[in-house]
Amino acid sequence: MPEQNLSALLAAAARDLGSENVERTLEKSVHFAVELIEGCDDCAITLVRRGTALETPVSTGHLPKRGDALQYELGEGPCMDAVWEQEVVISADLAQEERWPTWGPRVVADLGARSMMCIRLFANQQTLGALNMYSVNANAFADDSDQAVGQALAVHVAVAFAAAQEIEGLNTALVNRTSIGQAEGILMERFGISGERAFQVLRRVSSHTNLKIHRVAAELIETRRLPSP
Repeated sequence: MPEQNLSALLAAAARDLGSENVERTLEKSVHFAVELIEGCDDCAITLVRRGTALETPVSTGHLPKRGDALQYELGEGPCMDAVWEQEVVISADLAQEERWPTWGPRVVADLGARSMMCIRLFANQQTLGALNMYSVNANAFADDSDQAVGQALAVHVAVAFAAAQEIEGLNTALVNRTSIGQAEGILMERFGISGERAFQVLRRVSSHTNLKIHRVAAELIETRRLPSP
């Protein structure tokens, strides 16, 4: 692919990824990988959850979904290495691969994968996961430009994903704060108490019921009753 066309496609991908929520950002990312990287037949994204847990929330098909799941099950594989050990992991021929003696033969025999390129996703020095590209052909990622394009795309994906997470978190916080304010208003009107006192009531009920305070507020708004312990 001519460099000028590739730059235009990457620029378009960056703009497109920046306009979606978390789920759509991830879904578009794996399809961009297949579109932009010639040797890539299928793609998935590994995300780090709860500190060290790994999951694959999106993929372009059965192959990367099962290939990733098998890595998590066996505790070895290129996407795990990309997340925890080195930024870029490439295997030219999984049938001859010695780094993952259990996973390699399984993914070749069971799923037909032959080569892989995995690139770490990180933003603000925080590891978010990895972009996992699969091919049914050996030596699919032998061209240096494949790695360059993959790394450029991974940067865009990581930044877009981090931004989408932040926006989603802010929107959730705004909704929760609005619900709490409405619940405070209900309590103030019903019992003739101050806003500070109404918030203390919500917090006490939250503690007694083991529910988040915004859940207590939402139930009060919906039912006009506070939840019971």
